[in-house]
Amino acid sequence: MDVLAGLLDGPRARGAFLLRAVFDPPWSIRIQDEAPLTLVAMGRGTAWALPERGGARRLGPGDVAILRGPDPYVFADDPGTEPRIVIHPDGRSTTTDGAALCERMELGVRTWGGSADGGTVMLIGTYRVGGEISRRLLGVLPALLVLPADTWDSPLLPILEEEIARDRPGQEVVLDRLLDLLLIAALRAWFSRPEAGAPAWYRAQGDPVVGRALRLLHDDPAHPWTVAALASAVGVSRAALARRFTELVGEPPMGYLTGWRLALAADLLRTPDLTLEAVARRVGYGSAFALSAAFKRVRGVSPQEYRTGTAAGDRPAPG
Repeated sequence: MDVLAGLLDGPRARGAFLLRAVFDPPWSIRIQDEAPLTLVAMGRGTAWALPERGGARRLGPGDVAILRGPDPYVFADDPGTEPRIVIHPDGRSTTTDGAALCERMELGVRTWGGSADGGTVMLIGTYRVGGEISRRLLGVLPALLVLPADTWDSPLLPILEEEIARDRPGQEVVLDRLLDLLLIAALRAWFSRPEAGAPAWYRAQGDPVVGRALRLLHDDPAHPWTVAALASAVGVSRAALARRFTELVGEPPMGYLTGWRLALAADLLRTPDLTLEAVARRVGYGSAFALSAAFKRVRGVSPQEYRTGTAAGDRPAPG
């Protein structure tokens, strides 16, 4: 598994919110749903994306925007149009003074808006739960990134547009996977662009030594890795690996491995039927006690506190 594949495993959609939104100008929506990640693909017409922080961007047909939460943002026909609709964390849509809109604006299966044949069509996919594996990925994304249609090409957009309004058995799973594939394709295209400022761990994948070491750590994080064992596996000296890994990735091999293991552990803690001992074994700790000590040291909370807070809907402690 390469590093990007491992990190993208975090925001894997599970019952993601997908919608085909249709409007005619003037229109403006304030989204304050606190979702960790949202992808918007323009099917027809134009729209402006206005993040809470950062510059506004105009989107045209075929353009894709990725917005990193939880900060609110606005989509509108024009930057000067005041929001008339508010999307809340519980999926409710209201007017700005609180009147319910969800049922009034339904236009069919996963289709919503002001006009069934409106000039603006947006395909929206929202990851509603933040997987901890994705923290290292989400942390390097801007609040808003835009891929213009003329800079990348994906056959997934017309497929998503065709499938999003269908109502068939298993359709939710089909849409989840399509959203995942579109996100992966978009992020790969984004990281290949000069202005993306790809993170060190992404650039390091191209190094013949450090790239192999990263793949080994991601393939088998539970292995009892040492710097010496990792160096032997990639065919260099311990000192050479430690020096080159730190230079390219920005942290030593074992520090990187600790972060990866704890990210995996945090994601697994979302599965209520897994014991702490089972989580520890899966991520390379010899006991629940060892995992708890490392988790508390790095995250500032115990695994049990993290699990309880996540189940209650709290945001994870920073780390």
